[in-house]
Amino acid sequence: MDGLDLIATEFNHIQPQLLFKKTIKYPDDLREALHDIALRSSATINEMCSLDTLLGQFYASTINDFIDSNDINRKDIVAIGSHGQTLRHNIQQKLPYTLQIGDPNIIVAKTGITVVADFRRRDVALGGQGAPFAPAFHNQVFRSKEVNRAIINIGGIANITFLPANSSDQVTGFDTGPGNTLLDVISKQYLQKNFDSNGEYARSGNIHAATLQTMLEQEPYFQQNFPKSTGTDHFSPDWLERYQLDKLSPRDNMATLVELTAISVSQGIRSLQSPVDECFVCGGGVHNSYLLERLCHHLQPLKVDTTLQLGIHPDWVEALAFAWLAKQTLEMKAGNLPSVTNAEKFTILGAVYFSHGKFVSVC
Repeated sequence: MDGLDLIATEFNHIQPQLLFKKTIKYPDDLREALHDIALRSSATINEMCSLDTLLGQFYASTINDFIDSNDINRKDIVAIGSHGQTLRHNIQQKLPYTLQIGDPNIIVAKTGITVVADFRRRDVALGGQGAPFAPAFHNQVFRSKEVNRAIINIGGIANITFLPANSSDQVTGFDTGPGNTLLDVISKQYLQKNFDSNGEYARSGNIHAATLQTMLEQEPYFQQNFPKSTGTDHFSPDWLERYQLDKLSPRDNMATLVELTAISVSQGIRSLQSPVDECFVCGGGVHNSYLLERLCHHLQPLKVDTTLQLGIHPDWVEALAFAWLAKQTLEMKAGNLPSVTNAEKFTILGAVYFSHGKFVSVC
């Protein structure tokens, strides 16, 4: 929830060609509203609807500026793939749901460009987790025929993708638990900063082993078998209160939560049915050097690097993934992996909001 990642990309090569890129930070009031509504269980429908409109307007305005500032010919743009901002994701209950906001109708109306959005709910309708979806893209661009690879994405929630070298073996992927979301909550509360730069504040604290052990043993999600997915509505400030982390000093609190992310990710890697040869990290978590150190510690002797070594900068992997998913939708190809999400079958993802202009077919 730090901002909007914007990319322009082509898919005419083996790997996608990243033409232009930029991250636009959310204005403080918008960011605060998103954080509040995503983490507050009492948020009303009216609040969500208003924020859906506000975010759609922000998306449309920044996309227009991005196109114009990079002198991109709008006629060359086949579509905009917009994931939106996840506010709710709960698949574990009787009536599972996932909700992303940022009204695509506003984006297409203001940009005049076809928009593909609402990627997750078709998979959920077919009994799937609706997440993670990046593994399908990882399979396209990061899979090796020689070694078993794991791609670790550390965003608000952390997830892993297992890419076996054997082409007949299925890709596996699942959310491991919290990534940056709880760390950012503590950072905002005690440091008045959106995140702990390089993890330096956490590094200055001490890991509280007893609290850490309690979380790992008592939180049901960590014991759950994959396929599985979770969200910030589960790993929330209420969750922190449940485990009484507020009784620790802020530094120890942060250090303990970094360790929780590192251990839950490493346990996810160890739980895979086949051994992993090498790991590559992407997402905002790569900028937390302390978190990466702890992750490397728990994964040793495995090689751990960033996806830059595989040709794609870790900051742009997820944006590229949803551009690729939009391409899949327009080509009427499946975007999910049932082996990852546990959906009943492969399916086309997303809804297409066509612009008023001539439809451009994708070759």
